[in-house]
Amino acid sequence: QLHLVESGGGLVQPGGSLILSCAASPFTSDIYGVGWFRQLPGKKSEGVASISGDGTMTNYVDSVKGRFTIFKDNAKNTVYLEMNELKPEDTGKYYCAADYADSDEVRRRFESSLYDYEGVGTQVTVSS
Repeated sequence: QLHLVESGGGLVQPGGSLILSCAASPFTSDIYGVGWFRQLPGKKSEGVASISGDGTMTNYVDSVKGRFTIFKDNAKNTVYLEMNELKPEDTGKYYCAADYADSDEVRRRFESSLYDYEGVGTQVTVSS
């Protein structure tokens, strides 16, 4: 059983930046694919970014391309989401999910139901 804990959320002004972390425990040498998702107010959950187990392949939803970067540190069992040029419409609860199979299809489809483990999320609020 893998436990995922997100952190790094908070209140930021438009144009600002945040770095979210997704830490997995217990420590494992298994390599998981990971996706970041967000639940926007009044909307369905949507995928934001995903990364392969070895960190070499990434995918982004169009609305965050060029602003968000996903990367991982397998030595720390942690995946990060660097968010720049934040907009009010980025406000929502961000959570990460892990795919044990590290599937290319799962990474591309941005469907959280396809992942094996999911965290509870961290709130990001973009407001002046």
